[in-house]
Amino acid sequence: MTIGRWLAVAAVAAGLSVTAQAALKSVARNPYIGAIVTDADSGKTLVEINADAPGWPASVCKLMTLMVVLDHLDKGTLHLTDMVHVTKEAAKVGGSQVWLKENEEFTLDDMLYALMVKSANDVATALAIHVAGSKEAFVSLMNQRAAALGMTRTHFNSEHGLPPAAGQLPDVSTARDLALLSLSLVKRPDVLRYTSTRVKGFRGGVTELRTHNHLLGFVDGVDGLKTGWWREAGYSMAITAKRAGRRVIVVILGSADRLARDKAAKELLARGFAALPPLPPPLPPVATNAVAVSNAPASTAPPAPVSSGHSGNWKLMAVTVVGVLAIGIAIGLLLRRRTE
Repeated sequence: MTIGRWLAVAAVAAGLSVTAQAALKSVARNPYIGAIVTDADSGKTLVEINADAPGWPASVCKLMTLMVVLDHLDKGTLHLTDMVHVTKEAAKVGGSQVWLKENEEFTLDDMLYALMVKSANDVATALAIHVAGSKEAFVSLMNQRAAALGMTRTHFNSEHGLPPAAGQLPDVSTARDLALLSLSLVKRPDVLRYTSTRVKGFRGGVTELRTHNHLLGFVDGVDGLKTGWWREAGYSMAITAKRAGRRVIVVILGSADRLARDKAAKELLARGFAALPPLPPPLPPVATNAVAVSNAPASTAPPAPVSSGHSGNWKLMAVTVVGVLAIGIAIGLLLRRRTE
């Protein structure tokens, strides 16, 4: 990155006055501004290249939009079946969109699909107003959540990641900070339900949602998360894949070319899986007090009867009585013969 570009990004990261916006130039570069690979299970960094360099994440910031909505779902203040009303302000937002119309209503679940699959900016605004009452209040929640996650080099200025309008500043983050956000999100199975979807119907099937993530369905194990782009910001991506029960997260910030970004993401995924530490060996079997079973063939002889001590005594007495009677009878017969 040239000194001029770095100063422009650093100015935004430091929160300088709006007059600095006039000096903002493209910060995108090849292969990227910065990148990082993390182990989703341990959170350990596996690979990093300029991971703390600031850039403009574009629509990748919608991951934080999603996070704030999920927080409210966890609290029970929102439900997936809630109807989200489209305001005039939301209907006017351009860029990637689903062409929301004022006073339309959609379930929160449908809106989250549109947010993550289509990367719909108008949906992001509609959700922000529905959740917090205004875009400004929602962006404040985004920044509070970023601080709670330890995203110290991140500041959001929008709910959607679009280029800043006159008098505004762009969203700022780093590859490392976006990895922290991604690590928190992938722990939730509902997130991957949205981010792994390639194509989905919206508005009763009239509008088609089609993902901007060209690695979904083409790279082994990829099931999320989010892409982003506008010209000066470049192409960014937070991507995750699961292979053989293990998950890796890759974040690429500010690539000047989409194909270069996607190629780098695939390469970094491979490096990440190769760098995972080996799994510990399985634990030995636990010894028990169970009697070992012999493999010798069982005897065909019937088992000896088992008798109690009392029954044995009675049998002995019976044998003795019979014997005495037999002797008595024999002596009697002998004496009779002698008398005859």
